[in-house]
Amino acid sequence: MKHALARVFVNGSLAWMAACAVLPLAWMLSVSFMQPAAADGLPPALVPLHPTLENYRALFAQTGMGRYMFNSLLVATLTTLVSLAFNLSAGYAFAKLRFAGRERIFHALVGALLMPAQVAMMPLFLLLKWMGLVNTYFGVMAPMLVTIFGIFMVRQYTRALPDELLEAARMDGASEGRIFVRIVLPLIKPIIVTLAVFTFLASWNDFMWPLIILTGQEHYTLPVALAVLSREHAQDTGQMMAGAVVTMLPVLVLFVALQRHYIQGLLLGSLKG
Repeated sequence: MKHALARVFVNGSLAWMAACAVLPLAWMLSVSFMQPAAADGLPPALVPLHPTLENYRALFAQTGMGRYMFNSLLVATLTTLVSLAFNLSAGYAFAKLRFAGRERIFHALVGALLMPAQVAMMPLFLLLKWMGLVNTYFGVMAPMLVTIFGIFMVRQYTRALPDELLEAARMDGASEGRIFVRIVLPLIKPIIVTLAVFTFLASWNDFMWPLIILTGQEHYTLPVALAVLSREHAQDTGQMMAGAVVTMLPVLVLFVALQRHYIQGLLLGSLKG
């Protein structure tokens, strides 16, 4: 009896938390298909009585949302690819290559994780301004091209690989680059996918840094454009909700498509810690 009550309590709590997370998103999707001003009444409508795509048509025709979506997709994709190249190679070097000061450098990097990211925004902005990279795609990408968290994750996974396997490859005459590409990368595929999802989501959803570094509307990413849209169309709830759906949908599809690999990477991390 006690176990049955515990299961009911746990499952009920999980169902309640899931409902709290899903219901606002479901209402957002519902409002995006409502007629103009249909969601502004009291109490607000929950489902569209006469569904329409007018909010989405107006969003792309009047606000240039297609351009902003392209900007976000370009920035997030390039950031993910370049970040993977740097973080994977650096993490492998800290895990398996021997060089002077390796442990001291790594400990200093891990210590830097205690520093809030906002502290570095002003120095980074001034540096990029001096380099002439303000209001550029590279300026938006810069903070995420190499991350201490990414290096740490890759290092911890790569340390679990047997040194004998790498030494055997070296004895066969394989170069370090060949060992890294042909042996190491296939063995750490789960962490590669996990890190790629983390980086893409972080870049796609980032709001504060693009707001700081971008001065021209032609380079706006979706979160920044959505904030501008909310100011310009404060009374058009349906169009704002359509913009939120367009912003959320790509990352939701990506997460669902890679969910199996992502969860596998997290589980392996908990085992190898």
